Amino acid sequence: MSDKTEIRGPVTRRRRTTISGGGGGAVGVKQANGSKREDAGEKPPPYPAKAKTQEVSSRASNNGKVGKEKGCHVLQESLLSSASGYSNYRGILNWCVVMLVLSNARLFLENIIKYGILVDPIQVVSLFLKDPYSWPSACIIIGLILHVFTLTSLLVFPSACVLTVDSITSVGGVLSLGVYTVLLLKLYSYQDTNRWCREIRHAKAKRLTRPNVPQSNGSAVHCHVSYPGNLTHRDMYYFVFAPTLCYQLNFPRSPRIRKRFLIRRLFEMLFFMQLLVGLIQQWMVPTIQNSMKPFQEMDFSRMVERLLKLAVPNHLIWLIFFYWFFHSSMNFVAELLQFGDREFYRDWWNSETVTYFWANWNIPVHKWCLRHFYKPMLKRGTNKFLAQTAVFLVSAFFHEYLVSVPLKMFRLWAFMGMMAQVPLAWFVGRFLNGNYGNAAVWISLIIGQPVAVLMYVHDYYVIHYGEAT
Repeated sequence: MSDKTEIRGPVTRRRRTTISGGGGGAVGVKQANGSKREDAGEKPPPYPAKAKTQEVSSRASNNGKVGKEKGCHVLQESLLSSASGYSNYRGILNWCVVMLVLSNARLFLENIIKYGILVDPIQVVSLFLKDPYSWPSACIIIGLILHVFTLTSLLVFPSACVLTVDSITSVGGVLSLGVYTVLLLKLYSYQDTNRWCREIRHAKAKRLTRPNVPQSNGSAVHCHVSYPGNLTHRDMYYFVFAPTLCYQLNFPRSPRIRKRFLIRRLFEMLFFMQLLVGLIQQWMVPTIQNSMKPFQEMDFSRMVERLLKLAVPNHLIWLIFFYWFFHSSMNFVAELLQFGDREFYRDWWNSETVTYFWANWNIPVHKWCLRHFYKPMLKRGTNKFLAQTAVFLVSAFFHEYLVSVPLKMFRLWAFMGMMAQVPLAWFVGRFLNGNYGNAAVWISLIIGQPVAVLMYVHDYYVIHYGEAT
């Protein structure tokens, strides 16, 4: 018995030392000492099973500490094993989607290369309609709606700003509304002319091309275009700045810019502008201020006297303004842009009828009204007199628009003054001829404008200063 114990004792000590390291050495020594005591005839310690349990627990605790410090393996299953319990395969689903898209993209590209684009939604409509292509183009309808919205905004937005912004003066309001009104008329003409060209093109008529106009040297300076070659930004912006309200595909152009002519017109613009300001401040303003009291007291004789006193300076200022704007300014712009048509006015001073005066003193506006308003109404079967009345009605609206909105008061004096031209034109054309008709035109110009000026100034003073002074 003691021999077996002696043989087993060293083996046990080596095995425990190898497995448990330094921590198990004490146990091995303890067991060895126990064996020695047993060999020496001493009694074994009580409760051997309990001691063995403590020994195993101590070894497991020591092994856990070593695993946490230096171990890299744990008891676990592979993710693809059924025993792992793993269920997050989102990346594989995305991979399937990517592969599906790439494979179908290749098929789609192969089909396009082989057959081209064969999709035509109109063929589906043809199942229900005999000729689906006869419907109006949606782009044209949308463009028309946007065009109407643009023209409306050019009238409404500037006037709203003038009425609501207190820092805008009356003179600034007149200039702003005048610029936007000119732009409105230009855009209307631009759309109308291109619509005519499109209708001609769709009717398969000959191409709308104007012949080359020979200049002084016998050759055309600028190349001429035909629709739709004119639909460019360059062409549109040239028309916006050109001194005309009527658009056409090819404007007559001058061969060169005459520098001396340009400098003379510039000098006239600067000189007459200063002259206008000086005459208004020195001559008209005191007369208007002194005219308020007779209007307030309704002294008829004094009102007539003040009216006649104001008529001369007002008429002189109107004549200077006419020369400054229609001759100096518009010729300056035309020369700068090489715009060839310089007929901005005709001999309105020889007018024997009121109608002739309005048709010849402002040629750009007259051409626009004739081309885009009067003649289209006649083509629709409108009576000639009604068409003329409608032209005066539109003109009266814009006159009132350019006066009442900047003054921020609506009295309709300008509107009624323009509409009064209709019966006056009928009366002069019916009963007055020759020099009598010409004199009647001059009287209407000399007296009519001061009346409107005094009425507006009187109402302006009453509104802003409580009473006329």
